[in-house]
Amino acid sequence: MRKMFLYIALMLLCHGVQAQHTIFLDKGRIEFEKKQNVHAMLDEMWGDSDGQSWKELQKKEQPKFKTSYFDLYFSGNITCYKPGRQLPENNQTRQWPADDNTVYTDLGARRSVSQKQVFDRLFLQDDSVRNIRWKITDETRKIAGFDCRRANAVIMDSIYVVAFYTDAIVPSGGPESFTGLPGMILGVALPHEHVTWFATKVLVDEVKPESLKPPVKGKKVSTSELRENMSKALGDWGGWGKVYMKNALL
Repeated sequence: MRKMFLYIALMLLCHGVQAQHTIFLDKGRIEFEKKQNVHAMLDEMWGDSDGQSWKELQKKEQPKFKTSYFDLYFSGNITCYKPGRQLPENNQTRQWPADDNTVYTDLGARRSVSQKQVFDRLFLQDDSVRNIRWKITDETRKIAGFDCRRANAVIMDSIYVVAFYTDAIVPSGGPESFTGLPGMILGVALPHEHVTWFATKVLVDEVKPESLKPPVKGKKVSTSELRENMSKALGDWGGWGKVYMKNALL
């Protein structure tokens, strides 16, 4: 019976969004494609400093764009975002902040637990959910078969965020720490940070309890403590340190 229900639900989703207004998902799995413009990030990191030759060498050794995949599991008020399928070519590129983030969010309790690798240290960022002041617009677009509405915001004082959400998926979650809209966020773009996350597919999977468990390994810190740790480590690293820190704190 369970398999039949999942089959019917998947068929409805595959036959277009005509039935979308009658389907409200509260559990499943979303695959997100994360795309970073590595060359633009290198330009921002090095600017007009003396490291131009090093920057150009890095550009020659790395593709302009880095693509990676993450899965967002959700059930009720709980979401868990973690690394998904791996691309072999990424083994040849340098590691960037947030490449391996796992982010558990309890939307009801407004609590977030994020496991983040910062250089050779593993941190467990345990804090309240980020309060984002969204401004919803009239612009719409279709993402992974769902009609989505655009919302804009500014986080961390200066980072401009464009997000697209659907109210056909009930939890108000999203990739990384992006939450707080009246439905699931299926697309995020940080145009000045040269990174995007967009859903490629939404699966009506049976979500196993272990997929929704918060990470437990790492040094436990609050958001402010993590920022302080990174400021001490990267304070003298100029533009490179600023870009690294912004990406790590997302």
